[in-house]
Amino acid sequence: MNCLVVGAGSMGRWFGRTLRDHADATLAFTDLDADAARRAADAVGGRAVPSDTADRFDVVCVAVPMPVAEEAIGEYAPSATDAVLDVTGSMAGPLAAMETAAPDVGRASLHPLFAPENAPGNVAVVTDAGGDAVDVVLGAIAAAGNETFETTAAEHDEAMETVQAGAHAAVLAYAMAADDVPDRFHTPVSGGLADLVGQVTGGDAHVYADIQETFEGADSVAEAAREIADADAETFTALYEDLS
Repeated sequence: MNCLVVGAGSMGRWFGRTLRDHADATLAFTDLDADAARRAADAVGGRAVPSDTADRFDVVCVAVPMPVAEEAIGEYAPSATDAVLDVTGSMAGPLAAMETAAPDVGRASLHPLFAPENAPGNVAVVTDAGGDAVDVVLGAIAAAGNETFETTAAEHDEAMETVQAGAHAAVLAYAMAADDVPDRFHTPVSGGLADLVGQVTGGDAHVYADIQETFEGADSVAEAAREIADADAETFTALYEDLS
């Protein structure tokens, strides 16, 4: 299998490495940053190709930031002879773009629900048009120890409002509001929150910004926090018991 990975960041490298190890794929990387493509090719194995390549590939995987995913799919999906996939993090828009740009090949949107350094983990999958090439890719991901599960684009994108946009907003809001206190004062709850703050703020700020821009969820967290802050004892008790 000959695979083009569009996007030389950590997720593109994860996808390429997975196919290299578990599908015996031959890899090519492309990126608007040609040096990044060369570094990815050197690190994972394969070759770097220019961003305006006219080569054709069995499989094209788009692994770019969410705000530019549909544009990249429109540009590179026609280069696929068997299948086009994305690992960008949203699903409805990319799947629609794939159907438009490559209606006659296999199409799937994958969302690894983890940072690549934390692999393996759960991988959400929407198979819009199946086929042998899509099966090989999904088989390689499973062989790497990941748990794949089929969903729908609507179900996935709605879930991301809670598990990504809302969860990140809640953790970051706590980080913004919390005072710096000595470790000896931390409770199990506050200590756990501090650990989550470290996990979230240890990532890529641009990735987290893209999530907030793409998915709703932060406003709901802000409204809930205001409801708690404004509650009197009786109202708070009722809220607490409802949540319990």
